[in-house]
Amino acid sequence: MIPPELAPQLQDPVLLKGLAQVAAATALAAVVLGLSYIRNLDLERELGGSFARGFVQVLAMGALIGVLFSIPLPYSGVVLTAMIGYAAWESRKRGDGVPRAFRVSVTAIGLGSAAVILTMLAAGAIESTVRNLVPVGGMIIANAMKTNSLALDRFKSEIESNRGEIEALLAIGVPPQAAVADHVTESVRASLIPVVDAMRTLGLVYIPGMMAGMILGGANPIYAAEYQFVIMGMIFAAGGLTSMTASLLLGRAAFTEAAQLRRFESTDPTLLATLRAMLER
Repeated sequence: MIPPELAPQLQDPVLLKGLAQVAAATALAAVVLGLSYIRNLDLERELGGSFARGFVQVLAMGALIGVLFSIPLPYSGVVLTAMIGYAAWESRKRGDGVPRAFRVSVTAIGLGSAAVILTMLAAGAIESTVRNLVPVGGMIIANAMKTNSLALDRFKSEIESNRGEIEALLAIGVPPQAAVADHVTESVRASLIPVVDAMRTLGLVYIPGMMAGMILGGANPIYAAEYQFVIMGMIFAAGGLTSMTASLLLGRAAFTEAAQLRRFESTDPTLLATLRAMLER
């Protein structure tokens, strides 16, 4: 049974126009998949699956938001918490084998996102309505997830590439945190490159969709620019807090209680196995 809140949206003629636009985007994606096949990159399954999965998920989210507009505001906190959990679950895959990757991801993404969302709610930059809180909060969480994924991926590669050097430093008595300090710093720096580049090119190369949408919707262009900068500032802050939190926790999780560098071994990817491992530690 279709919820009554969704019925008007499903009957909107603009959906047919949207499907035509989706078809055009899909055709472009098919070109990428074709090039991957021709060049034997073996990325067709991952790229195609991600594209199809993203389409289904974003449609589901659009329908969900349509329903959420009618629910009480406190329930938006439940939705955002679920987003953080799923973001951490996906992000931890980039650090497969890294000790406590899921726990680190939940903590880092949760702390970075929550600090920014609560602060901007108090400042009035995010309106206390489901219509504003869920989309903007989701945007902040998504970007925190990207930053966390980059931090995990870079930290893992840094440790694996320099394991011999790190173990040599430990052997001569260098404290564990000092032995990996440079590699932790590099993982933070690498994870923040996208958001820093976006800030540097904001308004010159990078024209964000929210600003364009507000202008097309009739908002004052200058206010649209100001609010877009606020959004970018929130993304920057969430990314920075997430990356620094993740790197701090990863630096500690990389060592055993005996100050020995752990081996990064692939783990069981199932949710049940991950939760069991968290409880055992």
